[in-house]
Amino acid sequence: MKRVIAALLVLATAATACSSPAEAPGEKKTVLRIGYQLIPNGDLIVKDQKWLETALPGTEITWSKFDSGGDVNTAMIAGAIDIGLAGSSPVTRGLSAPLNIPYRVPWIFDVIGDNEALVAKKEITSVAGLAGKTIATPFSSTAHYSLLAVLAEAGVTDAKVIDLEPPDIQAAWTRGDIDAAYVWTPVLAELQKDGGVLATSRELAAKGKLTADLAVVRTEFATRHPDILAEWIKQQDRAVKLTRSDPPAAAAAVGRQLNLDPAEAARQMGQLVLLDATEQRSPEYLGTAGAPGKLAENLRSAAEFLVGQKQLDAVPELTVFQKGLLTDALP
Repeated sequence: MKRVIAALLVLATAATACSSPAEAPGEKKTVLRIGYQLIPNGDLIVKDQKWLETALPGTEITWSKFDSGGDVNTAMIAGAIDIGLAGSSPVTRGLSAPLNIPYRVPWIFDVIGDNEALVAKKEITSVAGLAGKTIATPFSSTAHYSLLAVLAEAGVTDAKVIDLEPPDIQAAWTRGDIDAAYVWTPVLAELQKDGGVLATSRELAAKGKLTADLAVVRTEFATRHPDILAEWIKQQDRAVKLTRSDPPAAAAAVGRQLNLDPAEAARQMGQLVLLDATEQRSPEYLGTAGAPGKLAENLRSAAEFLVGQKQLDAVPELTVFQKGLLTDALP
């Protein structure tokens, strides 16, 4: 219900800006509605620096904050946003039946590393110690996918796993209602202040369980406005390159968006793997037109997980995810 409410709120906001998904009636200005999350990657740099607003003066840019990829999927279904950020598990669900959301993946915001992790109260010092404990994570998220992989590896079968969004996880942790959580920054950083990390998504990626934060664009918008999408990708690539050429400037921008000092913002950014456009075209990630990359295989692996969680009825063919990659949008 809370995800439906979130989507309706965004839809109401969008309705005041435009009565159609792309253009306001009687006006020439196109509207680009972006759904973002508080994740310390290049998207926050683009937002902070207003690069899109500068590069697309004839386009009205709106930014709406979401707490999870599940909320982004709901907003996409409602037609409330044009581009959004969602983890690989929610995107897998979105591309699969019964949702079949008409969107595609044109960009990888980040490969999830140490910024998404399993953290527990300090008296719990191993994953095995979570037997019989209560663990929170947003269901159907990349964190949920990683949590179940960690528990299975440790042979923990009797932990109580509950569904909470990141802000609710932090509140439950403070109240003492949960013993552990698999979640991402910035909430992860708050939990680490009096908890210990038992496993990270970077460690899982090294074992073949890669997860990522992905961009999704409505297929209709990408078809109608390829020039806007191309500019959006150009600015995302610019942000990744800024993190390499001028780390202090990048950290300052992210810090402003997360209300963090630059040093902490830099630390959190360092927990992610950020890829520029050239790297994303490699076979390991998005690939190229006619040769989709391994990201499609990662999404199908996530589908197997979702079937096990009864979030999907069946695992789609690999071609479903290969077609879901908008590889020809990369410069």
